[in-house]
Amino acid sequence: MKTQEQPWRKKTYEKATLELKLFVVDQILTGQISTNSASKKYDVPRTTITYWLRKYSTLVQQNTGMSKNDEIKKLKEKIEELEFQKDFQQDIIADMELITGVDMSKKSLPKTLAKEIELKKKARIKESGFMDVLGLANKLSTKDSKYNENKK
Repeated sequence: MKTQEQPWRKKTYEKATLELKLFVVDQILTGQISTNSASKKYDVPRTTITYWLRKYSTLVQQNTGMSKNDEIKKLKEKIEELEFQKDFQQDIIADMELITGVDMSKKSLPKTLAKEIELKKKARIKESGFMDVLGLANKLSTKDSKYNENKK
């Protein structure tokens, strides 16, 4: 025989350990699980989980050793590093385009990056007269090619 639940009685919950609370908060903050699914999965009311989030989210951040200022500083350093990598790669692409005479960037990169590479190529040409040497090496005139054939 089925026993009927009495609607006037509150549902009783087991006391959650600190480890469980921190684990649930960490999962929610990292986006692995939502508050609703955590509530169902761990049989804890959503309001309680919301309370844990307010109470323990700063504790989790302290355990990872990151304050907001530290996080901002770290992100700025990462941006600088990525900008350096981008500039380095653009320099390599510009040099390769000057050496080979093939415009790879226009075909395979977004327009903004292709424009930046084009500007780098122009700056390289201005600073060292690259084009005179490379232009002759890459593009033999018809006279030069006929002259080389006659020598053979």
